[in-house]
Amino acid sequence: MGRNHPDEPVAAAPDGETDYAVFSSLLEDNAEDLYENAPCGYLSTLLDGRIAKVNKTLLNWLGYSRDELVGRRSFSDLLNVGGKLYYETHLAPLLSMQGEVGGVALELRAADGTHLPVLVTSAVKTDNAGEPILIRTTIFDARDRRAYERELLRAREEADRERARLQDLVVTLQRSLLPPVLPVVPGLDAAAHYYAASPDELGGDFYDLFPLSGLSWGLFLGDVCGKGARAAALTSLIRYTLRTAAVYDGDPATVLRTLNTALHEQYLYDDRSFCTVIFGVLRSDGDGFTVTLARGGHAAPLLMRADGTADYLPMPLGPLIGAWADVVFTTTTIRLNPGDTLLLFTDGLTEARAPTTEPSGRYGDEALLAFVRDLAPSTAAAAVTAIIALLESLGDGRQDDTAVLALGVTR
Repeated sequence: MGRNHPDEPVAAAPDGETDYAVFSSLLEDNAEDLYENAPCGYLSTLLDGRIAKVNKTLLNWLGYSRDELVGRRSFSDLLNVGGKLYYETHLAPLLSMQGEVGGVALELRAADGTHLPVLVTSAVKTDNAGEPILIRTTIFDARDRRAYERELLRAREEADRERARLQDLVVTLQRSLLPPVLPVVPGLDAAAHYYAASPDELGGDFYDLFPLSGLSWGLFLGDVCGKGARAAALTSLIRYTLRTAAVYDGDPATVLRTLNTALHEQYLYDDRSFCTVIFGVLRSDGDGFTVTLARGGHAAPLLMRADGTADYLPMPLGPLIGAWADVVFTTTTIRLNPGDTLLLFTDGLTEARAPTTEPSGRYGDEALLAFVRDLAPSTAAAAVTAIIALLESLGDGRQDDTAVLALGVTR
């Protein structure tokens, strides 16, 4: 009967017993040779630390002869300064208390002064009475692992540097899409805030307040579809289109139609090229301002009156900007009196996750309205400060960028 191939299952004897002859031919026939030439280092030390036995593998790694170590040196003599301190203050006490320690990273000093990174596992051997008599230690060469860890650390540090550079670039580009400061409008208290949900990705929320001819100013706030470079490019197109269109015709409905035409051309090639936006024109009117607004798919602004009342401004929703060719926008005109504040915001605020509000987990329109009603009356600066605190209170629930623009008439 032929002998099985080593990779084939071992045949069972007819009587059900395993054919141990096959196994024995594959096993080491010399236990001492297995100890001496094992793929790891073996070391036995007395309780005082003196080396009692060491295998050939470890001697070869360190470049010592057996006579130089056995009975002459202790295990701690083979460690570098830090390792020796760690052994005496941690490993030795742990061994005494637990009887074993495993997977400890140390460095051994070779005969030529070089250091060998190793992983050490030690166990205390006891006699029949349970008294410790020696310590057995297994040592694994960790040079490849240490090299891998260094390479991993280098790659991580490089990735951190690249991410820092990316974040700086994102911040710089994001700032270029927002006004560096809001202009001073006589009689108006204006404030704004932008929250970026991700430091690594450009957002698509935007706002602006800019002068037009005479005693009038243009304003807008909106949100493009998506994030990243494409959203940033779309935001740039929107901002400059709105500013330019407002100079030629100050009617907010006409301005939004112009923007819709520009975006719809892009939408034909990329169906994500659309946005929601609210556009308005402020005109000085005695001790207050007349505001004419039009919106395309955007949330209605909140109006806080000087008498402490607050509500969403009733105005037509209007279609998404860019999604359709033939669209109609309707304007709404109100007067802001001294002490009144108009608050515009993007849906990153109301869509934030807040399990204590709506069953859906959204912070929601009603929660924001209740918050603003408790806040009213308020200046624009105080309103924005309160919104910032609200956003911070939502913590990790802030999953989208948020832009806020508040315009209040000074008393």
